[in-house]
Amino acid sequence: MIHKVLPVGPLQCNCSIIGDEITHEAMVIDPGDDIEGILAIINQNKLKVKQIVITHAHLDHVGGAMKLRAQTGAPILLNQNDLALLKMLDVQASWLGMQSPGKVEIEADLKHEQKLEAGSLSANVLHTPGHTEGSVCLYFPAEKLLIAGDTLFARSIGRTDLPGGSFEKIIRSLHDRVLTLPDETVVIPGHGPMTTIREEREENPFLNR
Repeated sequence: MIHKVLPVGPLQCNCSIIGDEITHEAMVIDPGDDIEGILAIINQNKLKVKQIVITHAHLDHVGGAMKLRAQTGAPILLNQNDLALLKMLDVQASWLGMQSPGKVEIEADLKHEQKLEAGSLSANVLHTPGHTEGSVCLYFPAEKLLIAGDTLFARSIGRTDLPGGSFEKIIRSLHDRVLTLPDETVVIPGHGPMTTIREEREENPFLNR
């Protein structure tokens, strides 16, 4: 597996570029900004992007998606429960003091337990509402890798005080869907350093109440 993590934009969202080393088919997860840097990684590794996956419709995760689609032709995928948030990108931009990316168009809905593939790589979609209604994580079982979006962070969890957020839902999502993964699973959060399921199960104060 080719896996490059690039923190992008003012909020340093972790964008993952994941590719098959043999076929060079790839997916890009959360291209929030800095599309030139993402394209440089794609070109350096001779990757063909098959899909652009958005873990949730906050501006810092979706802001560069249309630019990336224009360069790669890859469809943009998002859980439909976040479509209302997607229509509020200009409002989100005003909250953050950032420029609105304009309209973002989604080609396909991300459903719970859906499989996404790039070459021999396969990821399972986990619908994990709580940070937003449509938040998802991507789990690569063969690699024991979780792209967690803003659902889980190192020793923390996603904030729930924004539109569509729910503390009760995020805790349920974490216990019922995320913490059931193997201890050795490496977690790439939406922001900040990587962690593992074991570390968060044992040391995350939000999960040990």
